[in-house]
Amino acid sequence: TNIKDPRIGFVLETLHRFGADEDILYKQRPHVGTDVLRLLVKNIREHIISLGGDVFFQSRLEGLNFKDGRLVSASVSAIGSENSGLRPASLEMTEKGAYELPCESLVLALGHSSRDSFRMLHASGFHIEQKPFSIGVRVRHEQELINKAQYGSFAPLLPPADYKLSARLPNGRGVYTFCMCPGGEIINASSEEGRVCTNGMSYRARDGKYANSGLLVDVRTEDFGSEHPLAGMYFQEKYESLAFLNGGGDYSLPKTDYGSFKAAVYEGEALGQRVKDPVAASLPRFAAEGICEAMPLFGRKIKGFDDPETVFIGIESRSSSPIRILRDKNTLEAEGFQGVYPGGEGAGYAGGIVSAAVDGIRIAEKIIERFMHSAQLRSK
Repeated sequence: TNIKDPRIGFVLETLHRFGADEDILYKQRPHVGTDVLRLLVKNIREHIISLGGDVFFQSRLEGLNFKDGRLVSASVSAIGSENSGLRPASLEMTEKGAYELPCESLVLALGHSSRDSFRMLHASGFHIEQKPFSIGVRVRHEQELINKAQYGSFAPLLPPADYKLSARLPNGRGVYTFCMCPGGEIINASSEEGRVCTNGMSYRARDGKYANSGLLVDVRTEDFGSEHPLAGMYFQEKYESLAFLNGGGDYSLPKTDYGSFKAAVYEGEALGQRVKDPVAASLPRFAAEGICEAMPLFGRKIKGFDDPETVFIGIESRSSSPIRILRDKNTLEAEGFQGVYPGGEGAGYAGGIVSAAVDGIRIAEKIIERFMHSAQLRSK
């Protein structure tokens, strides 16, 4: 997680309680597995419902409504409004499938791809700042190669090996591997029309033939080319659109090998135009060059990592959110918007499942404190 917080233990215990294997409680790098995680999330949802909570799918936050500076309701649209299960039965819905949801505390648990919400919040006057992130590719090797490099002769006796690599280039940029998936798969994580991006996953058994990880280069705010708060998001969109075109325009992910990628980069062709390599053409020049510089360095740490036939699949552009929604350090409420609590990865305060959960717990504690204080005042 790259964080140290006593709440991590509670997060892992909760994941185990709802279906994760017990070993996540003591392993150095806990692994739930995508197949288990799907069931786990469903179990948590059903538990919330059993406690009186409601869950509404196909529903989008369209706006927030305030009175005297404090939140009073949220404007919601139900996509597919013919389904009455998409809204509380007591609330009146318009012909367009919209309704007002009364609330005085709202947690903005945004994912890092919630671009419609980013735009809405910016238009509503929320204080948003640019945040650095990273961009690159998914790199794939045979798992057997990684096992031999990490374990040597003991490879047949041990579970699938992982790795975590990083390098600082002469120009100061960092290059590193992220979200390494032993025995995993590279998946298409596209979520918008005309754009593609990739991600990686592993099932619980981690018994696939290939290992993969994100191979990423630092993107600084000065790379965005604009002072606009959403400039990092526009930066992501630009290169995801290029990846869509370079992948064939049919939502296929652009794919190449390291040898072809390197040749395209160092032949000096103008990236972003029609070049020989579809993945190199889908990245900013500094990122493509950074990957080429780092590969031999990583090859010294893991033998075979920089083999010319190593597969690159692009692009990995959403390792973290490109924005941060500013919030009060004490109450964790959005600056100037009482009752709204931005949290987790999309809001710019976490970088993964566990750190996002920890941030959510911190927000829950603040909301509990607020209601306990109000109750004490009423009792007096």
